[in-house]
Amino acid sequence: MGVTVDVHQVYRYPFEQVVSSFLRKYPNSMDKNVIAVRIVEERTDASTGIIYRKRIAICQNVIPEILRKVSILKVPNILLEEESWLNLQERNMTIRSHCLTWTQYASMNEDSVFRESLENPNWTEFIQRGRISITGAGFLNYILETFARTFLKQGAQKGIRIMETLLKEQCGTPLPE
Repeated sequence: MGVTVDVHQVYRYPFEQVVSSFLRKYPNSMDKNVIAVRIVEERTDASTGIIYRKRIAICQNVIPEILRKVSILKVPNILLEEESWLNLQERNMTIRSHCLTWTQYASMNEDSVFRESLENPNWTEFIQRGRISITGAGFLNYILETFARTFLKQGAQKGIRIMETLLKEQCGTPLPE
């Protein structure tokens, strides 16, 4: 089966400010679940100018304690890998992320893009699709997918609130319409 969550948000800030805030977003005091983010690879394509980054996020295990009685779920941290391609010339950044933990039991992927808004070139549009599919946990598949659905929706809303707060702190009041 699987769970899919779609997000669409327009930030009333220029592309460069939004991307800069996103890249510095974690760790922060507003989300204690993200412990650390480290860059494992970064390079710029000389011909296109596209900046490629691969980062690993170390997050606290958010699976409810009752479900962690199952040995496969009893891990202290979850690792997420994020790859991004930043094209400053075209003013867009594509991001792909997936979970490195529990790959034999589940897949978690997010595809995201930041781009100049079609409504206003001084604003930035954020589009994301997150998917979780749990296949190797037997009778727990349904329970874990139900938890994943709630977690993904709440996580997306929390991520937007954090970005809005960071943008206000770092860049001031949003641009008017």
